[in-house]
Amino acid sequence: MNFESKGGAMPEFKRWCRTAVALALVAGIGTAVASEPPTRTALDAPLFYQLLIGEMELRNGDPGTAYQVYMEAARRTADPVLFRRAMDIALQSRAGNEALATTRAWREARPEDADALRLELQVLTALNRLQEAGPSLTALILQTPAAERSGVIAALPRFFERATDKRQTATLLDTVLAPYLTPADTRTAAVVASGRSWLAAGEPDRALALARQAAAADAEAPGPVLLAMELRTAKPEAEQLITMYLAGTKAEPALRLAWSRVLTAAQRYPEAIAQLETTTRAQPDQAPPWLMLGALHLELRHFAEADTALQRYVALAQAQPAAEALPLQSDTEDEASDSPRPDQGLVQAWLMLAQSAEQRGDFAGAETWLNRIDDPQRALEVQARRATLMARQGQVEGAVASLRRVPERSPGDARAKLVAEAQLLRDIKRWQGAYEVFETANQRFPDDLDLLYEQAMMAEKVNRLDDMERLLRRVIALKPDHGHAHNALGYSLADRSQRLPEARELVQRALELMPGDPFITDSLGWVEYRLGNLDEAERLLRRAWTSRPDTEIGAHLGEVLWAKGQHDEARRIWRQARARDDGNEVLRETLARLQVGL
Repeated sequence: MNFESKGGAMPEFKRWCRTAVALALVAGIGTAVASEPPTRTALDAPLFYQLLIGEMELRNGDPGTAYQVYMEAARRTADPVLFRRAMDIALQSRAGNEALATTRAWREARPEDADALRLELQVLTALNRLQEAGPSLTALILQTPAAERSGVIAALPRFFERATDKRQTATLLDTVLAPYLTPADTRTAAVVASGRSWLAAGEPDRALALARQAAAADAEAPGPVLLAMELRTAKPEAEQLITMYLAGTKAEPALRLAWSRVLTAAQRYPEAIAQLETTTRAQPDQAPPWLMLGALHLELRHFAEADTALQRYVALAQAQPAAEALPLQSDTEDEASDSPRPDQGLVQAWLMLAQSAEQRGDFAGAETWLNRIDDPQRALEVQARRATLMARQGQVEGAVASLRRVPERSPGDARAKLVAEAQLLRDIKRWQGAYEVFETANQRFPDDLDLLYEQAMMAEKVNRLDDMERLLRRVIALKPDHGHAHNALGYSLADRSQRLPEARELVQRALELMPGDPFITDSLGWVEYRLGNLDEAERLLRRAWTSRPDTEIGAHLGEVLWAKGQHDEARRIWRQARARDDGNEVLRETLARLQVGL
């Protein structure tokens, strides 16, 4: 056996008994609902005590004996719950061979049980024994009812997500799926599964060819579209498949919603909004798209549209039956905890409605929305929003004090309170105070990437540029693929017209790490402008502005157009940017420096 003894204090006998009784009862239920009951189904005294002994041995630090006890019981009863428990014990003890033996014994006892096959595939993957997985894969597909077979085929790549040799995995799947490439009911699923496995193996060209093949065979199938969504970062041309599908009359709303999420993650907010608006027109009574739509409008400072979408979400969410929440139970408590938490979608909507009201200067309205939230686990978040309301009305000291009084319910709350305090000071442009709070936070939580980055941003605001560079380089040293840190440092150098070749390298690296990010594209355009490459700067900044019409991006684009003599176009862009945020410092500084009136 490969089990290691893990000694420890013996738990109370009552807990042993309760655990064993629960497991034994579950075992009885498991045998009762099986499609072909084994010869022994009753929970008799010998089985009860056998399970009790197994739990006692496990909790007393002898997983090897516990495993043997459970395996004997599982073989005797052919109960899948007991096989699963034996496998769990083996896995927890890192006894991979025993876990594999369990799944195979399970298959022998209950050949019709697909769960045993699935678990065997997962264990083989973990043990890096993919060469043995072919027969199990074939058996899993064959014993799946024909109506469900394409779904199982489509899910096969997930079985091998942890495999170390991705190419071997893709080759294995191609071999197993070869018989399913011709029948109409499995062809698309098999081609898409192959494409997904080759994408994981680092061959996006091959994966794209398979996605196109599947889409050509069935233009209405969702599988090729989902594969194209996964491919779009490595192969931007895959987006054509998505566009063609969504332009059709039978596009599934769920896929449109999924594409909206992809666009949102890429900060292509106007495009995401267009997809969500189509979704809400087609399914006006579905709540989730309204929440996403409201969040995006709020991000773009479209307050009226945000309020409309969020209030529609609130109305729909409140009209739907509340989900039954299971009582929470800690490791040390026997009884259920307090009442279930409120719907978190509603809480998020109320918070965003409060934020919208606050940004419009409607402080009373913001407080009204906050008063609807009764969730102790989000007390700090709510109080932070209330503190911001106080600070915007001149009660800064009281706002800070209210944050500091919030109880710390978990170890992370101390950090969260410091971040909330710094955010509050940043919102009212007390840069020095925010810098000092982040400095304190970094002393208490050293090498926290987010805290280091945020302190660097405040260091720039207080003109401590050496500190900013030191902090950002520390972030990059700790996390070389931190795209935002590369971008911030490169943009800062470009904005001061310093070390421009290095600034370009930093921002280009950031764009490699975060392809398509409009703010990083804006930074690269600004670098090119400082280098005197006006045409390239305009191209990049127009791309960024189209993707994300942010006020600061508009300020940069307008300045490049002004430098090229396109004054009317520059003024048009600046007016659009000012309409989004007339208090933006970068835009105001740009117009003042160039002595431009709008």
